Amino acid sequence: MDNPDKSKKLKCLSTESNGPLIGHATIPGDKSISHRALILGSMALGETTLHGLLDADDINSTAKALVCLGARINKESNGIVRVNGRGVGGLSEPSDILDLGNAGTGARLLMGILATHDFISIINGDQSLRQRPMAHIVKPLEQMGAQIHTRDGGRLPATIIGTNNPIPISYHLPIPSAQLKSAVILAGLNTPGRTRVIEPAATRDHTEQLLRRFGAKIQITVSEDEGKIIDLIGLTELQAQELFIPADPSSAAFPIVAALLVPGSKVTVSNVAHSPTRSGLFETLVDMGAKIDITRSENSTVDITAEFSTLHGADIPAERAPRMIDEYPILAIAASCAQGSTIMRGLSELKVKESNRLNTIAEGLNACGVETEILKDSLVVHGKGGPPSGGGVVHTHHDHRIAMSFLVLGLATPKPVAIDDSSVIATSFPGFIDMIEELGGSIGPK
Repeated sequence: MDNPDKSKKLKCLSTESNGPLIGHATIPGDKSISHRALILGSMALGETTLHGLLDADDINSTAKALVCLGARINKESNGIVRVNGRGVGGLSEPSDILDLGNAGTGARLLMGILATHDFISIINGDQSLRQRPMAHIVKPLEQMGAQIHTRDGGRLPATIIGTNNPIPISYHLPIPSAQLKSAVILAGLNTPGRTRVIEPAATRDHTEQLLRRFGAKIQITVSEDEGKIIDLIGLTELQAQELFIPADPSSAAFPIVAALLVPGSKVTVSNVAHSPTRSGLFETLVDMGAKIDITRSENSTVDITAEFSTLHGADIPAERAPRMIDEYPILAIAASCAQGSTIMRGLSELKVKESNRLNTIAEGLNACGVETEILKDSLVVHGKGGPPSGGGVVHTHHDHRIAMSFLVLGLATPKPVAIDDSSVIATSFPGFIDMIEELGGSIGPK
């Protein structure tokens, strides 16, 4: 499933202002949905057909791990991916370590699956993934009967001794995390009885929606006191499906913000996944004065058109964070060009992403002439009322969203903005550089 990618050929890249961005941006398939579609297809009976699956390093890592667990996954020349599953509880013990590369979502969701399979498996990843904590995933899975051994701080590699007698639990999410929620729900697939997850603050709901599509017995209710309650009845076979994966809103955010910042620009992205749990960034940008038009299409996706706008600062409440947690790096870029200060609250989860994104965002903006403050779990960006000076070299710390965000900033700044490692872009958006150049942007070696 691997494709050659220009970002891997030139490690240190820079962008510079080259006039307006005009046209239609091609956006890859949704990363969150792609992980889950592969996993559920591998646990379903029959052949699942996937259209528009994201072809990026993270998804390829998850696919390779599932093949090691006994699923058959084949990509055809037309891009269609076919998954022949093993049924619920039917995965087999891997003969080697499961290397998830940089795929944090893949690692955490697979930990949930493997916790209720009666064999031993080991999950590892690259340098970045080995630094990300997994303890919050381990705790509920051990309550269900698994034994999981990790390095200090709950870090990979993790040895998972799956239980042969899984116990259904009722689990109250201590933090708003779609990955934690999904790991427990997926563990419940091979567990007898009712597994319940209580979610006080809503997070992206792709796992629940896809489980319904595959025929799982899942019920969702909403309580004024507790929030969202998800009940899954285990040991129900999943049935293979044909799925059309929409474009990723987190990837669409990059050309959208670029259009907002570069004078004369107008960019459209189509077939973008849209739900209340993923719409936080676009709501925030509109609050900041962005000219964004969102049109719903017939297949429940949206087309989004953005054009150059004069932005102003805003106070972004903490309760919005779960609905836009991956988009804060590119929001910070928009905030740097806004009039006045933008305060982004409730960002503790950013400290344990691919990098410590709070620090990495602040360091990158400082290098480009923007003043910032970190106040506990909040980030304050003091906008310049237009593009900052630029001219900095930004250290990505192996973080794909940091890399793309600062390349976007360089499209608007007087001086070029460089990143030290473009290879990480392939994690989620291999065609990013081609897309920017097709819209009229300029990207080249530093």
